[in-house]
Amino acid sequence: MRSHYCGQLDTSLIGQEVELCGWVNRRRDHGGVIFIDLRDREGLAQIVFDPDQPEPFSIADQVRNEYVLRITGKVRARPEGALNPDLATGQVEILGRSIEILNTARTPPFQLDEEHINDDTRLRYRYVDLRRPVMQHNLRLRSRVCRILRNHLDERGFIETETPILTKATPEGARDYLVPSRTHPGSFFALPQSPQLFKQLLMMSGLDRYYQVARCFRDEDLRADRQPEFTQLDIETSFMNEEELTGIMEGMIRQLFQEVLDIRLPDPFPRMTYAEAVARFGTDRPDLRNPLEFVELRDLMKDVDFKVFAAPANLEDGRVVALKLPGGASLTRKEIDDYTTFAGRHGAQGLAYIKVNDSETGMAGLQSPILKFLGDSVTTAVLQRTGAVSGDLIFFGAGKARAVNDFLNPLRNKLAEDLQLYTSVWAPLWVVDFPMFEYNEPEKRWNPLHHPFTAPRIDSIDEMNASPGTCLSRAYDMVLNGTELGGGSMRIHRPEMQEAVFRLLGIGEEEAREKFGFLIEALHYGCPPHGGIAFGLDRLVMLMAGAKSIRDVIAFPKTQTANCMLTEAPSHAPDAQLRELGIRVVKPGEKNR
Repeated sequence: MRSHYCGQLDTSLIGQEVELCGWVNRRRDHGGVIFIDLRDREGLAQIVFDPDQPEPFSIADQVRNEYVLRITGKVRARPEGALNPDLATGQVEILGRSIEILNTARTPPFQLDEEHINDDTRLRYRYVDLRRPVMQHNLRLRSRVCRILRNHLDERGFIETETPILTKATPEGARDYLVPSRTHPGSFFALPQSPQLFKQLLMMSGLDRYYQVARCFRDEDLRADRQPEFTQLDIETSFMNEEELTGIMEGMIRQLFQEVLDIRLPDPFPRMTYAEAVARFGTDRPDLRNPLEFVELRDLMKDVDFKVFAAPANLEDGRVVALKLPGGASLTRKEIDDYTTFAGRHGAQGLAYIKVNDSETGMAGLQSPILKFLGDSVTTAVLQRTGAVSGDLIFFGAGKARAVNDFLNPLRNKLAEDLQLYTSVWAPLWVVDFPMFEYNEPEKRWNPLHHPFTAPRIDSIDEMNASPGTCLSRAYDMVLNGTELGGGSMRIHRPEMQEAVFRLLGIGEEEAREKFGFLIEALHYGCPPHGGIAFGLDRLVMLMAGAKSIRDVIAFPKTQTANCMLTEAPSHAPDAQLRELGIRVVKPGEKNR
């Protein structure tokens, strides 16, 4: 139906007749001459209809925004003064010869060139939203990213293999989406949170190098970089250690950024242990573009007459840290109050600070309501340790270590964003040496920090059992600009170690056999050393596109409440279908009879 895409027209086609199809982006009537900007996925073309051709002119006069048209005309140079340097086709236009209305359209719910469109409206009319150039760009970027990643892995001997979508429920840290089985009444499939166990089985099958662009499902609370269904690039290898695997993965990401964005990422990526990341930045996914760092003050605060600092300083799991903001003394009281409110939303009980107005005049040059509680010697030590000078501001965090990290790291990120403190555009790194386990205080048991199939750094089961709190894992995360792009580990490949980890986690032999029996049995049939990683494809494309949310790089995303505004899913199932599945819906507050 067409000879060219709209965005492909240029001066080389002048004098040629072309056929175009697309949507009316804009119609203008200028003194009896009608201009139509026709849009397709490649861009815009300007079509001119003169009144000396009555039939096409009459039809052009009827069209409105988002009508679907087929147009035939001759390419000509735009007249002097009418060139549009902002448009790829801005040097030419089409003199319309014929026009066919393929379909009419209602007035769209929003103009495609609007800058601020309500998110609910965008998702309700997603098919209109996706016509916007920015969304077309994002989806094409996503397609290109997938193609480059696939080619990179194909060239290195990885085999793309699909794993089941209907599978068995296994604990991986989030709730499963369950699917009732009609043929097995009372039984349920689960949608996979990841292909974790199947890709390990593929290594036991001798596939050696596997990958998959995999759909995953997790019934968890949502945020800007999380969806109930998402896509990950899933990878697993055999007979390879973590240095070899992370080297291949880092090369893949470097190539991707070079080809798509013409960005040269560092070679190699820096590495940082989990302990160092948490100590310096309060998180295991630090944004290294941000120069602000935590300074530990716990030892200085144990004997001060300020319980807000002294109490956590004397707790085993307490923390007192400073965050120096260079030039921050220029912040107004309102700005400091706003940052205090922000920290409060992340769990802070308050936000103590010291303004260093003049470091040369000692205590007289400082401004803070907490100075009288700290004393001269401690305050001087704080200034020395933080390296604060005139014009700086010091924020403090005190409390249980996790709580301090949870509010002070977001504050660190917000300060960098608000005050434009970034020292680079892209900052990748590997975070390594994660703890193998974390203690669940309410349940008085150990939990895996990642998942129960991650290999410990030690080979001795007795040593692991003797000190699970200090046991490190062979896990690694790739972080980019404060976002976790991918996480993985070497896996447990000896059955006795896997069974020991299950026991330490409180998973008894019967429960382990019920949930993981197929994996444990497979480990007894010659399992090679293996490990892998999974990259969040949505997050990766979001960062590369400069988008604020993964919803902007997914064609049909869900809302924050995990529903689809477009199709109005989830929805109620017919009673007949529920009876066939042996299911009765019990509404909230209704007794189950």
